[in-house]
Amino acid sequence: MKPVRLMKGFLTVGGWTLGSRVVGFVRDVMMAAYLGAGPVAEAFLIAFSLPNMFRRFFAEGAFNMAFVPMFSKKLQGGEDAQGFAADAFAGLAGVLVVFTVLGTLAMPWLVWAMASGFVGDARFDMAVMFGRISFSYILFISLVALLSGVLNAFGRFTEASFVPVLMNLMFIAAMLMAARAGWDMGLTLAWTVPLTGIAQLAFTWYSAHRAGFRLALRWPRLTPELRRLAVIAGPAVLAGGVVQINLLVGRQVASFTEGAVAWLSYADRLYQLPLGVVGIAIGTVLLPDLSRRLRANDPLGSRDSFNRGAEFALMLTLPAAVALVVIALPLTAVLFQRGEFGPLDTFNTALALAAYGLGLPAFVLHKVLQPLYYAREDTRRPFHYALVCMVVNLVFAVGLMPLIGFMAAALATTVSGWVMVWQLWRGSRAMGEAALLDQRFLQRLPRIMIASGAMGLILWGGALALAVPLALPSWRYLALLALVSLGIISYFGIGHLIGAFRLHDLKSVLRRQR
Repeated sequence: MKPVRLMKGFLTVGGWTLGSRVVGFVRDVMMAAYLGAGPVAEAFLIAFSLPNMFRRFFAEGAFNMAFVPMFSKKLQGGEDAQGFAADAFAGLAGVLVVFTVLGTLAMPWLVWAMASGFVGDARFDMAVMFGRISFSYILFISLVALLSGVLNAFGRFTEASFVPVLMNLMFIAAMLMAARAGWDMGLTLAWTVPLTGIAQLAFTWYSAHRAGFRLALRWPRLTPELRRLAVIAGPAVLAGGVVQINLLVGRQVASFTEGAVAWLSYADRLYQLPLGVVGIAIGTVLLPDLSRRLRANDPLGSRDSFNRGAEFALMLTLPAAVALVVIALPLTAVLFQRGEFGPLDTFNTALALAAYGLGLPAFVLHKVLQPLYYAREDTRRPFHYALVCMVVNLVFAVGLMPLIGFMAAALATTVSGWVMVWQLWRGSRAMGEAALLDQRFLQRLPRIMIASGAMGLILWGGALALAVPLALPSWRYLALLALVSLGIISYFGIGHLIGAFRLHDLKSVLRRQR
């Protein structure tokens, strides 16, 4: 079994995730133009968030965090990894079929739990209808997540990373067809959700088959290995539940302000672009790599993987966070303000984007620090940390709501994210050499911060200088491109000059991947 090439994995997953986020952003721009921040948009966004919320609960955020290390170690040790994965697939599928039926029947209660502010108006009934149509997506996408974990453990990152691109392309095609044929846009989006799940599952199934993973369907059975998986996954599932409670609190706060659910969702999509590209790349590649190194008793290799992941994360997310705060308004205005999306929607979305931007480095550092625990099959401590973050999020969101309205939800998310980083870092101090920061990281981090701050000042001045063209419909795209290019060039130029990173390092990595 060949080892995972860490930087190649980061670049491969990051590149495909960037493609997915760009296509997903086009999807959201089209949705904003067709639906704005009105009741249909809010109803669909709540309905679509339900299967996605439980997907993180069942698959990516909990089950896979326990499954991937066990599967990777079985591959490394030459054990029956394929049989273990087939049993896990059957067991997860059995649970999800039951859960999908129950969730569809209980949809009015789920919508109420997510957005009780909708009760009494048309948004509630629409959200229930859209939710019943789309909820089966949880079944398909959770199985996709498990198969993606198998592919990642084999070092095949491209196939798993293409899956979100496929989903977003199908959404774009559906909206174009609906606009052309005069279909109801809300219903079109709702029916597209399960169709994308079926297509994604078919693609990953075929990809796993090509990788040599022959998955035979079988009835679920509780083997000793699955019992151990359940014991390890249990705290992670509970931790995932805590995270979803945080999301519920945010949605509840937003649902009492008309349009706020859409504002937060559109802001979320913008900050998810750098978060997804960097965070998903690191989380996807780092967990199986650390698991294998621990199995091979390689603490120095584990330390290097951890430090390079942290360095890669902060090199890209610190400047992105500064940019999201400094130019939140021009970004939102140029990218979203058209059709049904008006100036008030732009202003409020920009406020939420700036609040999320402050937490961006924290959200990515979660992806760097959590594998230190999950690779050791330690899911209990992250659960305890998540409980603390739940209390922090609840206090901030509910406490600040009377003062700042819907913005309380965004700020609470950011504050609880940094609290989680502090806890994960403090807990990792007992892990020995594998979790220590090396000299290269300690030298480069302050320089990355200086380069990011300098870029922020340049962006601020550039936004003032380009204020007029940014407001003109015929010039705004070119002006925004110039502003973003100014930020990128200034950051990488200053960073290279002061030694925050070396551009030739990245070039040499890229040459080795050809």
